[in-house]
Amino acid sequence: MTNKVCVVTGGTDGIGKAAAYALAAQGAKVLIHGRDTLKGQQAVAELKARSGNPAIEFLQADFGSLADVRRLAASVSERAPRLDVLINNAGGFFARRSLSQDGFELTWAVNHLAPFLLTHLLMDRLKGASQARIVTTASSTHQRARIRFDDLQTSRQYTAMGAYSQSKLANILFTRALSRRLQGTGITATCLHPGLVRTAIGRNIDSVVTRSLLALVSRFARSPEKGAQTLVYLATSAQVQGASGGYYFDCKATPPSPAAQDDEVAERLWDISAGMVGVS
Repeated sequence: MTNKVCVVTGGTDGIGKAAAYALAAQGAKVLIHGRDTLKGQQAVAELKARSGNPAIEFLQADFGSLADVRRLAASVSERAPRLDVLINNAGGFFARRSLSQDGFELTWAVNHLAPFLLTHLLMDRLKGASQARIVTTASSTHQRARIRFDDLQTSRQYTAMGAYSQSKLANILFTRALSRRLQGTGITATCLHPGLVRTAIGRNIDSVVTRSLLALVSRFARSPEKGAQTLVYLATSAQVQGASGGYYFDCKATPPSPAAQDDEVAERLWDISAGMVGVS
């Protein structure tokens, strides 16, 4: 990965941080994104010390704001005339329904609309690389979901897991639709299930019972390093060079749910998402 430029959203902790370290250790220039500036600065200092690679920078943005996503894309473009790898990893899990700064349900905004827009805005930089890769962190929770076009904002019936699962299904459908649009460009798009990983994704949950349950489950979960293995594999391995549109688990292509393979739904979702974020 020497001389290659990588962006990792949600790169200040969890599997994003583990992936950023792996990429930096292989010689890449790594731009990590996060919401908390102090945490980001601390992550950069740690990653530089561990990897011995000084080419690591932090870029701040709140994915609950489309304006922040646009600002992030502009910051990336200023620092990178080309982009070899875009890792859409940032995500959230919210116990109570709330709205983003743009008025969208927050899970939908952070987990789906933000990476959708960011990918669109960085496409020219990705086309500047000879063989760029876009990798998106999805989840096996997509298997219990469907895209509820009659209530995308989950305004009638909200559950944290329902909203999260729908957003992860959207990640896979986005990857499939994006892959079709990238045919002939040299850019590939893949997505993955990282497994059950010990991360801070449940930090927004204030229920004592739920947090206790998550703490119990986390004892059996993977380390962030293990969870990042497939992410790094899809970003770097020659074995998947040219492979596009697939969903992976443990570095192997795995069929997602039937709902995640519905290209008609994927195209409808693409058009609606483009309208939501204001792109053609």
